[in-house]
Amino acid sequence: MEEHAAAWPLGRLLAAAARRVERDWDERLREIGLPHAGLIAIDILIRTGPTGADTIARVARVQPQTMSRTLERLERDGLVERSPHPDDRRRRVVTVTEAGRAAWDTARHIEREVLPEDGRLREALVAIIGRTNT
Repeated sequence: MEEHAAAWPLGRLLAAAARRVERDWDERLREIGLPHAGLIAIDILIRTGPTGADTIARVARVQPQTMSRTLERLERDGLVERSPHPDDRRRRVVTVTEAGRAAWDTARHIEREVLPEDGRLREALVAIIGRTNT
């Protein structure tokens, strides 16, 4: 099958490559006990700082309930902490723990092994994503 990949339409090639990378990536993340959804949440927290689950869900483009389940697991595993919001007792602030930062760092190294950085590929994918979000 792969020997004919060069002749595939570009859309099929992109989809097949994405599935292969995602499968390898998810398998490696499972080995360190970090689900892909959890990595996305931790990555957002590292970039934004402590924030609410609703903000993380919005940035990740998932439903708040989905993010809540992800954060529950991350908290159970000691990768994030949720504490009361200083101005609103009904809300909670999510913070990455040291263990969460270590898992994120390990995941970044794994990512480079699964898919080494390629500036041209990055530019092309960003352009594709930008085109579909408008």
